[in-house]
Amino acid sequence: MSTTAPALGSCDVPVTKLEASAYTIPTDAPEADGTMTWDSTTLVLVQVHAGGLVGTGWTYGPSAVVALVSGKLASVVEGRSALDASAVYFSMWEQLRNAGRPGIGSLALSAIDTAMWDLQARLLGLPLHRLLGAHRDEVPVYGSGGFTAYDDRQTTEQLEGWVGAGIPRVKIKVGESRGGRTGRDTARVRLARKVIGPFVELFVDANGGYGPQQAIRWYDEVAASDVRWFEEPVSSDDLDGLRRVRDAVGADVTAGEYGYDLTYFERMCAAQAVDCLQIDVTRCGGITEWRRVAAVAAAHHLDVSGHCAPNVTVPVAAATPNFRHLEWFHDHVRIETMLFDGAREAPGGVARLSDAPGNGVTWRAKDAEQYRVA
Repeated sequence: MSTTAPALGSCDVPVTKLEASAYTIPTDAPEADGTMTWDSTTLVLVQVHAGGLVGTGWTYGPSAVVALVSGKLASVVEGRSALDASAVYFSMWEQLRNAGRPGIGSLALSAIDTAMWDLQARLLGLPLHRLLGAHRDEVPVYGSGGFTAYDDRQTTEQLEGWVGAGIPRVKIKVGESRGGRTGRDTARVRLARKVIGPFVELFVDANGGYGPQQAIRWYDEVAASDVRWFEEPVSSDDLDGLRRVRDAVGADVTAGEYGYDLTYFERMCAAQAVDCLQIDVTRCGGITEWRRVAAVAAAHHLDVSGHCAPNVTVPVAAATPNFRHLEWFHDHVRIETMLFDGAREAPGGVARLSDAPGNGVTWRAKDAEQYRVA
């Protein structure tokens, strides 16, 4: 297959094939947050073909996404111009009306949309961040993992690894509030601060594990550890609770990773529930919807932060003026390094942009085959 862009001129380049597959990769150790445990992660890959080139996108979610991509949505995408990513997005949005747009519907749409943008950039011979209009030449990241399943040794080793790589901000999981007990959360935060020293920013993520008053009391317990970022202290559906915590604590309160459409994010912004809005490009509707969500946040004078999936997020993050930082999530960094050529590193706490066409990474099909489930 050709790796060079065709001469486009005034010609459209129709999408000839849309395909999807799913891969379940075991974690390198048992993992948990304050509310659930897991031992594997599933990546759903989407590839869009046009003009002898292939655009690649992906999401993290159940393998059931594959059937939705290959069935209901393929009929909308195939035959359309590969240069019309935004128009194809809204056609898919309409197609999902009765199937259900949030959840799996939005995961499927996100994977296709990121693949369409990658394909368009490759057809034009441009890095994707240039096609989108780059605002910066590097993307700040924060180390993320610190699972509650880790013992003190594992937590220490991971934190030391991030700090040793020059990452100036790190995040651990909390929210183990069974029976109202938060003692282990407190001990783990104090350990983290001891390991990283006084100059690295410390973030925590409760995954909605606390109630509002409990979150406020717990934050007071760890105030001396200088926690700067309090992610989902309560459920992201509890906008009043998020606002109450935001008003009471000294950290930036954030949420948004479970947002599947523009209206969700507008409600969160309008409720003054967060100091920084999280967006997941593999859930929210892809690059097309990310850009609209970032504009809504900007209208509320808020920054946005990228949730997970670093290698598919970097190009659009670079093109977002009100972007703060990207989650360098242990699971996804590991998987993407295993399965994509060109997967980025983040020396000094920044992911640098690639000059290669498209999103700058290439799928390793042979390496991935052993993990394929659909």
